[in-house]
Amino acid sequence: MPAEWEPQAAVWLSWPHKRKTWPKQFRPIPPTFARVVAAISRFETVCINAAAELQPRARELCEQAGARMARVRFFDHPTNDTWCRDHGPIFLRHERTGEVALTDWQFNGWGGKHLPCDSDNRIPSAIARRLRLRHFTHEMVLEGGSIDVNGAGLLLTTEQCLLNPNRNPHLNREQIERNLRDNLGVDTVHWLGRGLVGDDTDGHVDDLTRFFKVDGIVTAVETNKRDANFAALDDNLRRLQKLRTPAGRPFDLVELPMPRRVAFQGVRVPASYANFLVINGAVLVPTFRQLDRDEAACTIIGRCFPGREIVPIDCYYLIWGRGSLHCISQQQPA
Repeated sequence: MPAEWEPQAAVWLSWPHKRKTWPKQFRPIPPTFARVVAAISRFETVCINAAAELQPRARELCEQAGARMARVRFFDHPTNDTWCRDHGPIFLRHERTGEVALTDWQFNGWGGKHLPCDSDNRIPSAIARRLRLRHFTHEMVLEGGSIDVNGAGLLLTTEQCLLNPNRNPHLNREQIERNLRDNLGVDTVHWLGRGLVGDDTDGHVDDLTRFFKVDGIVTAVETNKRDANFAALDDNLRRLQKLRTPAGRPFDLVELPMPRRVAFQGVRVPASYANFLVINGAVLVPTFRQLDRDEAACTIIGRCFPGREIVPIDCYYLIWGRGSLHCISQQQPA
């Protein structure tokens, strides 16, 4: 599994249509997606899963947002929801031949919390057929947002998610690690603890901690000890400080401050700047209408990815669905 900063052929999205994912706030969501499409299309191809009846309006919104439509492709792939990071394929690249293939893991609606998910679970096989790529099917439940890799044998995940009995109750830690090593080409699995308050994915790592280079990790931190996220993020930071690279050195560890609390209808949502998306030549960074912290996060992420344009994307309404830029996307390596 290549690192996200390696060359990409495309980014996949699944067009939003499930109104109850954003209760009373769905109206701004399709235009937000269109702005994401427009931003990505400046740098590479965007492939969009969307049932045929959704495509005319989706295309219109993308055009209005200024997308480079020659780089936008629609596929008649119906979905239950929009979180392509989790229901889409996890792509692989052969280290000798360069062949790109995809893996198709089971998707059970984040432990059965959001059903039905049958159409979502068919997305990887549908993409494999359209792209004519080799297709490896696995019985283990795995969502793309629950893992992050450095492309050189290391993988980050959380105990809260992958060891949760609502995913793979028949597998223990060692068996899960073996599946990840055997099927994603990784050597070592590094475990963090718990995720953010309000994260209904049970602690996806892409809201917490990400590789930004082979020996570099950027991680969300909370300095307010009274904040509900402080204990989990502090524990994760301490675990990361103890990790060593295969060469025995500490990782280049960068701390990424959290935004202030974001809530809708009194419900806290898992807003995090760690949910950025790396694409060819740029990094899309979620922002939450907190000018000081948004700017600080963009600056820190920009230092992690020198030479790439930092593109802030307003995710204020998007996060009410409990995810932002990384959650809605899945990169296809070149």
